[in-house]
Amino acid sequence: MLLQIHPENPQPRYISTVVECLLDGGVVIYPTDTIYGIGCNIFNADAIARIARIKNVDVKKAQFSFICSDLSHLSDYAKSVDTPIFRMLKAALPGPYTFILQASKQVPKQLKTKKDTVGIRIPDNKICSMIVSQLGHPLMSASLPMDGDVEYFTDPELMHERFGNVVDIVIDGGIGHILSSTVIDCTSGSPELIREGAGEWEKLIS
Repeated sequence: MLLQIHPENPQPRYISTVVECLLDGGVVIYPTDTIYGIGCNIFNADAIARIARIKNVDVKKAQFSFICSDLSHLSDYAKSVDTPIFRMLKAALPGPYTFILQASKQVPKQLKTKKDTVGIRIPDNKICSMIVSQLGHPLMSASLPMDGDVEYFTDPELMHERFGNVVDIVIDGGIGHILSSTVIDCTSGSPELIREGAGEWEKLIS
């Protein structure tokens, strides 16, 4: 299904349709403040395995992140962070960043990396935020499989043509961006740039 949702005034009934799909074990493609992502319920092992198959990766080696609506989820899924790190997160989020933190025991085992870490994202995107708020817990997220053709991962109609047979809903929230999120590792206590993407990361870790 290709579902058009208004980026500034998301229709509540369409948000409910997406949330019901996620709770039923569905997989959706959705907009963020960077590139479009592919996501599912973090507590549904079958849906997580589906995404791994779509991306052609081993679940244990896949780099999934948690999409949160605000920092209130932080204490649930990440171990406590020291004050400077928390200040940085508060200043940067919502925004185009993924922060790697030590995972808490509440992170489903299937989603923990060997290093016992979790990537946390709070995109500055109304559609995304409303979905996660209504879902009541984070959305598991991954990037779409890329093949170098920018149009495929910025145009929802093309995404639907390509992935419509393997996902349940493709949300059309407008043309997406071409830059991924900037990834910052905070597990050592001092932030370290892992991947440069969207956002002015220099001011965060200077």
